[in-house]
Amino acid sequence: MQISPSTAKRFLREVGAARVSDDAATEFADMLNVYAYSVAKKAVKLSAHAKRKTVKRADISLAR
Repeated sequence: MQISPSTAKRFLREVGAARVSDDAATEFADMLNVYAYSVAKKAVKLSAHAKRKTVKRADISLAR
């Protein structure tokens, strides 16, 4: 699952952007996807280290 450029564009508009170019939305979506993947990967490692198969909220918080 990935964050689409249209979702990124909607997010930017919600925080106050009057207009968002397609290039900006694509770049922002790419950046969000890289960050989300990094956090998810770290959270999975943390849950494995705790000998759990379930990723918990604390794992996500620590992974940030």
